[in-house]
Amino acid sequence: MDGWDFKQFVLGTLFYRFISENFTNYIEGGDETIQYAKLSDDVITPEIKDDAIKTKGYFIYPSQLFVNVAKTANTNPNLNTDLKAIFDAIESSANGYPSEPDIKGLFADFDTTSTRLGNTVENKNARLAAVLKGVEALNFGNFEDNQIDLFGDAYEFLISNYAANAGKSGGEFFTPQCVSKLIAQLAMHKQTTVNKIYDPAAGSGSLLLQAKKHFDNHIIEEGFFGQEINHTTYNLARMNMFLHNVNYDKFNIALGNTLTDPHYGDEKPFDAIVSNPPYSIPWIGDGDPTLINDDRFAPAGVLAPKSKADFAFVLHALSYLSSKGRAALVCFPGIFYRGGAEQKIRKYLVDNNFVETVISLAPNLFYGTSIAVTILVLSKHKTDTKTQFIDVSGEDFFKKATNNNVLTDTHIEKIMDIFDKKEDVPHVAVSVDNVKIAENDYNLSVSSYVEAKDNREKVDIVQLNAEIATTVKKINALRSSIDAIIEEIEG
Repeated sequence: MDGWDFKQFVLGTLFYRFISENFTNYIEGGDETIQYAKLSDDVITPEIKDDAIKTKGYFIYPSQLFVNVAKTANTNPNLNTDLKAIFDAIESSANGYPSEPDIKGLFADFDTTSTRLGNTVENKNARLAAVLKGVEALNFGNFEDNQIDLFGDAYEFLISNYAANAGKSGGEFFTPQCVSKLIAQLAMHKQTTVNKIYDPAAGSGSLLLQAKKHFDNHIIEEGFFGQEINHTTYNLARMNMFLHNVNYDKFNIALGNTLTDPHYGDEKPFDAIVSNPPYSIPWIGDGDPTLINDDRFAPAGVLAPKSKADFAFVLHALSYLSSKGRAALVCFPGIFYRGGAEQKIRKYLVDNNFVETVISLAPNLFYGTSIAVTILVLSKHKTDTKTQFIDVSGEDFFKKATNNNVLTDTHIEKIMDIFDKKEDVPHVAVSVDNVKIAENDYNLSVSSYVEAKDNREKVDIVQLNAEIATTVKKINALRSSIDAIIEEIEG
């Protein structure tokens, strides 16, 4: 079993323990005398099951709880098939209920009968038992007191740990928490409430959950929405929502290609959009002649290049954005200065005053790439016709770490203060009239507007000439002395 296979099983087991304890806590309702785990399955009535599914979104019988399965894991000869039956039962319990799309397929990547676990039943059971016992040993204290932070943080730690060691692919499904914090704050800046928050390239859901983690739970009124193309990552995102106590009726994560099969058209507009879409991936583009008439792309009059879908994600986000909201998107720097179709899309964005801020971040913040990426902030409610450019790639705005650089909370506060005030800061921030941007061929590269600090050593020419003259005199005197010694020797 390779590293990712193993981490998937650990993640799945952690999720299994979480929903078991969450469900037990709901059934007991704080009454310790009930002890749901010790009840017989036979005492569960259809009414109890129906009410639980309507509330929690799923049902788990006492015998199916993590605590009971883990108890006999080392001695159960049917452990792998028992687990498969339990996971199938949990998923099917939601069939016919509103929670069905949020529960269906959650354990699809946790196949306990897979040959990845071993070639024999004994090998499979041994590995499964080891994972169950390992997760059982984790001390989360009293569930009702602290399960959300501990379970959720443990889950995100495992995901981030894998992402950090997964090379280029690691950045495909996980945005570092420090960057997620900044993006969430940019998108929700000065909004006392937002109707809902959306990520069109959701990954494992880390960006959406940062919005929940750093703002009051009630500020996001109608929940969390996202779409993800990778099936495994889609399941990670849904599990991540549950683990952070976002109930099934407060999130909606869809599986599919956002650019060619977008969901939530009926749910838009969104007051907050956050995203770290894949950089410069190919897409069908003008290979599909109907896309130029798509409401998302038609206003720009041109499609993003087939070889670089970056601006397709940008235009999609802009289309889903409300008139009072903001979208904060991580972008590959090249899209801000390249020509062709990308220049035409920048022209559309600038001429319609949709670009609020472009922020150049420090290098090596993301997993799998050392490039200094850029954050694009879109807004439909600007009160001026200027675009703000911020360069926070200098060492004053990040902390060097062993593998990746990081943004501390202090750095994020400094960046948000600059973003909020819209004041020029030498070598860091400048607001540029859109007319000047047009004159510069709609170049939106930060380095084109924020003057870099001159770190070269300053030289006093007058003093340098004086020092050179003194040195020359000393050299001439030395030569005369040497000539005299040689003449004396020769004489």
